[in-house]
Amino acid sequence: MAYATLHDRLRGPIAKELKDELKVKNTLALPRLQKVIVNVGINRSKIEGKEMHEYISECLKKITGQKPIFTRSRKAISNFKIREGLVVGAVVTLRGKEMEYFLDRLVSYVLPRIRDFRGLPSKLDGHGNYAIGLRDHSIFPEIAPPEAKQIFGMQIQITTTAKNDESARALLKKMGMPFKPEKAKRESDKKSKADTPSKSS
Repeated sequence: MAYATLHDRLRGPIAKELKDELKVKNTLALPRLQKVIVNVGINRSKIEGKEMHEYISECLKKITGQKPIFTRSRKAISNFKIREGLVVGAVVTLRGKEMEYFLDRLVSYVLPRIRDFRGLPSKLDGHGNYAIGLRDHSIFPEIAPPEAKQIFGMQIQITTTAKNDESARALLKKMGMPFKPEKAKRESDKKSKADTPSKSS
C-alpha cells in the first residue's frame, strides 16, 4: 500500500474525521494549518562567530528546504551584552506544500528519533497554536552527527486557523502528532499532588 502524504490526508480522511468529531458540515469551516515558523535563538555565549552562523544557516536550509533569515536586535541591552543590530536569531517561515512536507517528516521520522521519547505536552497557547521545543537539531536525519559545540536547539511554532485549542488539538491529533496519553498525564498529576506536603491547619 502506497504511503499517503500529509497533503493528501488533510484533504481526504483527516477532513472527513474532523467533520464528524467537531460536528462541522462545511469543509471550509474546518481548522487548517496556516504556517510553521522554525526559530533558532542565537546565544552569544554559546553560538557566536561567522562560521557558526553559516553552520546554522546550512542546517536550517537542509531541514526546512528554505534559507533562513537572520534577525537582529532593534536596540542595545547592556545587561545581556547585546548591541543594536546584533544577530540574535535565525527564522524560517513555511507555508503550503513545504509546510506540509516538513510536518509530515517531523511527525513520521524526526520525533520518534528522540531518545526516551514519551510524547509531547498537549497544551496549546489558547489561540489554536502549538509550539514544540527541540534541544538537539541533529535528530533530523538530513544532519550529519555534529560536534558537541555545534549542537543547537530550535522552536517550531505551528499556527492554525482554529478558533480554540480544542479544534486545533483535534487537527494535530489527526495528523499524528504524538501527544502524551491522557491516562499517563492524569496519573502523573495525581502522583505530584500526593507528593506535595499538605499545609498544617
